[in-house]
Amino acid sequence: MNKDLLNKITQGDCLDFLSRLEDDSIDLFLSDIPYGINLDEWDVLHSNTNSALLGKSPAQEGKTAFKRRGKPINGWSQADRNIGKEYEDWCRSWIRMIYSKMKTGASLFVFGARRTLHRVINAFEDENFLMKDMLAWKKSSAHHRAQRVSIVFERRGLEKEANEWEGWRLGNLAPIWEPIAWFTKPYQIGGTIADNILEYQVGAMNLKDCQIDDSNPTNLLEFGFRRDERRVHEAQKPLDLFEFLIKLTTRAGQIILDPFMGSGTTAVAAQNLGRHFIGFEISSEFCNLANERLRETVKSTKKQTKIKQSLLF
Repeated sequence: MNKDLLNKITQGDCLDFLSRLEDDSIDLFLSDIPYGINLDEWDVLHSNTNSALLGKSPAQEGKTAFKRRGKPINGWSQADRNIGKEYEDWCRSWIRMIYSKMKTGASLFVFGARRTLHRVINAFEDENFLMKDMLAWKKSSAHHRAQRVSIVFERRGLEKEANEWEGWRLGNLAPIWEPIAWFTKPYQIGGTIADNILEYQVGAMNLKDCQIDDSNPTNLLEFGFRRDERRVHEAQKPLDLFEFLIKLTTRAGQIILDPFMGSGTTAVAAQNLGRHFIGFEISSEFCNLANERLRETVKSTKKQTKIKQSLLF
C-alpha cells in the first residue's frame, strides 16, 4: 500500500490517484459520491450548461437549502436529456479503476440521489460488481419547498384557476430518506462466502456490534447528527451513520476507501473505530475543511484518553 496516501485526505482528482493503490488491498468502499443533480459546481458532471444553471432566484436568496438553481426535470433544451448518460459515464470512469483494488467479497456502500442512483447501479454492474441490497437512510428532518399552484395562477391574473387549484402544489413530497446502494465484489465461482471470509477477511456482517435497541438492524437506517457535530458541507451525512456501516462490514485495522471525501466523515469515522482510510477530495476548500475536522477529532480523542488515564490513578 502507498504509505503516502494512507490515513490522510489527499487533495486532487481521484482519477489521478486510484491507479497507485495496490490490487486487492481495500476492505471497504464507503462514499457519498456526487449525485449529478447540479447541487453546486462540483456536482455538475455533464457538458450541457447555460447562464441560468447554479444561479439564484429571489426565493432562493438567504436560504440554507436549495440555494442555487438546478435544471428542471424536463430540462431547458433537448440536450438536457443526455445528462443522465453523461453522469453514468462519469461514474464508470472511476468505478472501473477500483475493481482490482477491492478485496474479493468486499462491500461497497454508495450514497446517491433517488433520481440518479439507477445510473450509478448501471455503471457498477457494467464493471462487474454485484448489487447486494438497497438501504434507506431516514433523516430526522427534510428540507422541502413545494410552490403553491394557486399562487402561480394568481400572479398570472387567473383568479378562477387559482381558486380551482387551491391546495395543490408543484414539486415533490418532502425527501425524508436517501438510498444507499450496497455492492460487493464477486467471490470466486464455485466457492462460498464462508470460504471467502477465511481467505480475505471480508464478506460477513458484524450484527453483534451493530444492534439498535437490542435488536438486529434492518435495511432502514435512522441516524441523525450529533448535537456537537460540526457541519462543513451542504451534503454532509451523520457520523453515526458512517460508523454504523464501517462497524457492520470491517474489522479493526482494515482499510476503507473514499474517493469523494467532501466533509471528511469517512475519515473521521474510520479513525474513531481504529480503521485505516484512504481519501481524495478534488476541492481544495473542502479538503482543507475536512483535514481541519480530522485534526480536531485527533485532539479531542487524545484529550479524552488523557482524562481516562488520569482517572485510573
